[in-house]
Amino acid sequence: MHRSPVLTAAALAGALVIGPGATARAADPILLAAGPAAAQALAANAADHDDPADHVWSESAVAAVTLTGSGATSTSSGVSISGSTVTVTAAGTYRFTGSLSNGRIVVNSAGTGIVRLILNGVTIANSATAPLSVVAADEVMVVLADGTTNRLTDPATYTTAVNPNAALSSAADLTITGNGSLAVTGNAADGIASDDGLVIDSGTITVTAKDDGVRGQDYVVHTGGTLGVTASGDAIKSDETADATEGYVYLAGGARTLTAPAGDGISATTDVIVAGGSLTATTGGGSTTAPGTTSTKAVKADVSVVVSDGQLNLNASDDGINSNNLITVDGGTLTVATGDDAVHANTALTVSAGTVTVTRSYEGLEAMQTTLAGGTVTVTATDDAVNAAEEGVNEMQVAPNAFIKVTGGTVTVNGGTDGLDSNGTLALSGGTVIANGSPTRGGGEGGLDSNGALTMTGGSILATGLTASTSTLPSSGQAWVAYSFSANQPAGTVVHLATASGTQLASFQSTRVLKGVIFDLSSLTRGTSYRIYTGGSVSGTAAGGGLYVGGTLSGTLVASATAGSGRA
Repeated sequence: MHRSPVLTAAALAGALVIGPGATARAADPILLAAGPAAAQALAANAADHDDPADHVWSESAVAAVTLTGSGATSTSSGVSISGSTVTVTAAGTYRFTGSLSNGRIVVNSAGTGIVRLILNGVTIANSATAPLSVVAADEVMVVLADGTTNRLTDPATYTTAVNPNAALSSAADLTITGNGSLAVTGNAADGIASDDGLVIDSGTITVTAKDDGVRGQDYVVHTGGTLGVTASGDAIKSDETADATEGYVYLAGGARTLTAPAGDGISATTDVIVAGGSLTATTGGGSTTAPGTTSTKAVKADVSVVVSDGQLNLNASDDGINSNNLITVDGGTLTVATGDDAVHANTALTVSAGTVTVTRSYEGLEAMQTTLAGGTVTVTATDDAVNAAEEGVNEMQVAPNAFIKVTGGTVTVNGGTDGLDSNGTLALSGGTVIANGSPTRGGGEGGLDSNGALTMTGGSILATGLTASTSTLPSSGQAWVAYSFSANQPAGTVVHLATASGTQLASFQSTRVLKGVIFDLSSLTRGTSYRIYTGGSVSGTAAGGGLYVGGTLSGTLVASATAGSGRA
């Protein structure tokens, strides 16, 4: 199936607003609420080459190859031995044992059929070229025999006429499977690389590489086992540019730990799709390191990033997740600390389920169009916590295509400048929204800030800051109460909203300095007078972000305010 690399704005609603319910392609060891977006994104890409039939073979047909340190022995007609070079010349299944101190395995099979290489406790080093390379084959499978440890190490400089690009290098589709372990050291360039597709479905694999750690030109699929990568380039990469259905990275079951001090954790020319398992990525030295000119993003894709399940822990000096087009989160748990933007999409960002927590960022969530439709979103940023901006439009002007929409879920944002900042419109119609603006700067910075219209038509909304809202509060929609204290109130202040007769409607305990506060609740009636109290304690039903609904009134009366009148 061929698909366009860019979705139009008209298609965004159908493509991005997605609810939970589908299962991922591979079994997941962690039971989380999974959404269907990953399966949909995967179906739009080229299918990988891995076939269940490839994992079945007859033990009686396995050819034995013994590595003897400086040479090898085998009685198979599909094996050619020249000194310390062992060449597999035909499809079949071959079991390797032993070691080569300065040798290599080469696959050069011109016929059809899969070549299986069972590594049964193999250690190979080479001083001139790659220790394991596939020159030609229909397809190759490397099987890590259960309970075995296998090691491949290449030199810092290749001296052969035709140089592979990785310590484990393949010119054909490559699958790595089995429950053994494999340690790959790529001293010259990449660790593991396929010029076609790469599938890793099991095994304990560690890769150390001078350049990229794990690269599959057409795709990288990791669905099981553990993968640890330390790379001076990108940790995992797929870089096909000629076919819009290739160049993707798909992660399902399994665990991945990626370290890329000078590159990206995951880089794809089309999609990064996460359907399960765990991903821990540290890039550019982590979030306390200022981003430089080199891309050191934790997860990067040119077309889309989709998270439907699994656990992601991202610590990046650059963006945590970055897409040139779309980002969709409809399941899983995502925790991000970054020195730049936590989650950045050039076109559209949608969160409809799952948990997104940004513990450190410059800007938290940023896109031209941001829709928060479900799940739990918690953001801490030194600048805007959530920002909608349109390229080419001055930030002080109304951006015609930019918006932030909150239609559901629980959203708690703590901005160093603004909480929710849209250069276009800001529409709050559902869910629970706690928008905390700057505790040190008022005026043009606030909990709510939009160049275009602000609408509040549903949900439970609380905004605070030295200025709670820089936008004109709406004259229609759900009623709101705004109050500005005569002086800044310290962090920990409890603010209560009650009826004139003393029935508490909501209470809130701040975590930072505030002066202005806005309550927008379905229980309010426009034109009705309400009372503001401070002190005492919060009570009622926790709505999230320090907001409680209902409860027993306490504290000291400080003012009365009329719903739909004034500003804060």
